[in-house]
Amino acid sequence: MLSIQNLETAAQCNSIAVLTSGGDAPGMNAAIRAVVRYGLTAGCKVYGIYRGYTGLLENQIVDLQASSVANIIQRGGTILKTSRSQEFYNPTCRAEAAQILRERGVQGLIVIGGDGSFTGAHLLENETGFPTIGIPGTIDNDIAQTEDTIGFDTAVNTAIEAIDRIRDTASSHDRIFLVEVMGRSSGFIALQVGMGGGAETIILPEKRESIENICKTIERGIVRGKTSSIIVVAEGKDPGLSAQLSNDLSARGYHSRVCILGHTQRGGSPTSHDRVLASVLGASAVSYLLAGKSNAMVGVQNEKVVLVPFTQVIGKKKQIPEDLMNLAQILSS
Repeated sequence: MLSIQNLETAAQCNSIAVLTSGGDAPGMNAAIRAVVRYGLTAGCKVYGIYRGYTGLLENQIVDLQASSVANIIQRGGTILKTSRSQEFYNPTCRAEAAQILRERGVQGLIVIGGDGSFTGAHLLENETGFPTIGIPGTIDNDIAQTEDTIGFDTAVNTAIEAIDRIRDTASSHDRIFLVEVMGRSSGFIALQVGMGGGAETIILPEKRESIENICKTIERGIVRGKTSSIIVVAEGKDPGLSAQLSNDLSARGYHSRVCILGHTQRGGSPTSHDRVLASVLGASAVSYLLAGKSNAMVGVQNEKVVLVPFTQVIGKKKQIPEDLMNLAQILSS
């Protein structure tokens, strides 16, 4: 089980702020709660910034107390709201953001989000010297240098529950179902869901299957007496992939239905795993920041909390293990 990185050194700052940025992920509230309560216990003043970097530029900064984060650990989404800020791409706006934080007496910023959010935090510190630390919060689990991200476990379990229900209908009607899950450029959700849900075929952005191979898999199942199939499809960058695959299957005599899970995977109460992960990473981020560590992300490696420089994270592609993809193919055959 993960443990908090508690660095017993003299505090380098006594006032911190936290924001959530980019896509929301179940467990973000647990991370906010940990940052606030751990920070207050350490003697810090803690601020919350509404609506990510957009809210920071609009000075939407509020004082947070322990009571401010009561009864939120079980809630999906983020109580601080979130956004994708185009303005923050501008160096002038980042300089303005640092000035706003300093005028409010804030001495360190914790950013909960993904690669784009970390890019903003990294540039903010590089250009203005304002200390930042990132907490990986994304359902895609596609951030480099960390084995886990807040929200991934919940998204996977949400999708598996849906597939279990869909399989009942598929079996009753002797049908093929294409179940589309999130993952524009990363197939971690699709692979985990496909393996956990017993899918016959898994379509990943990293490894596209030809329509011929998909048909062969379906046919092998029919020969063994199977009357229904589940195909898990990562959404990919181009909309309509599942619909196109369904049309291609129909053209070859295999009629199917498409079910797009979409944003249902982002919402809902986080799993226990995501709540604990978020709590440990949130507290560890505060601990590192108070110890003078910054311009980095707290992550998980070999079941331990680590601090990784943003330069080793941003823009790096997290690869799906080849052996896991091979295992998925073996188990579905």
